[in-house]
Amino acid sequence: MLTKSQKTNIISDVKNLLKGSKILLFTDFTGISVEESKFLRRLVNDLGAKYKVIKKKLMRVAFENSQISFNPERFESQLGTIFSPKDISEVAGPVYKFFSEIEKKRFSARGGSALGGKILGAYDLEKGEFLEGDFVKKIGQLPSREIILGQLAGVLSAPLKMFMYVLDQKMKQTVEK
Repeated sequence: MLTKSQKTNIISDVKNLLKGSKILLFTDFTGISVEESKFLRRLVNDLGAKYKVIKKKLMRVAFENSQISFNPERFESQLGTIFSPKDISEVAGPVYKFFSEIEKKRFSARGGSALGGKILGAYDLEKGEFLEGDFVKKIGQLPSREIILGQLAGVLSAPLKMFMYVLDQKMKQTVEK
């Protein structure tokens, strides 16, 4: 059981983390081993974010003190929170891949029953809106920004390349005659 001063310290830590964050990503860490949890913490730290496991009631109090109208007690499972200063698109991908790998391992090890953590949702602090877990997973499945820009460049340059090919073939036909 935590003392009142420990609870106060946790609440102030959460408030400090909220000040530097754009997005909060909520995860269920049920069934995740300690090693997997450590790996997730390192992964999130590499993204410039923080992964914290905080009691939902303390999180709710910190949210209320920070004028955030979201109640984390709506989740029934154990709650891990990622505090990220980056956009949802930069955080959701690696976290989604982490949980999908865990699910694949569990599914094959248990012969068909997947038991592992999952993404529960996210809260956009700038817009003040909750994003459902399925939506966050879909964002996590998208390719990276660099890949999308490369694909766009390919789509935009394809007609020009085809036009140049046609001109080249016409030039070869006129030279042969």
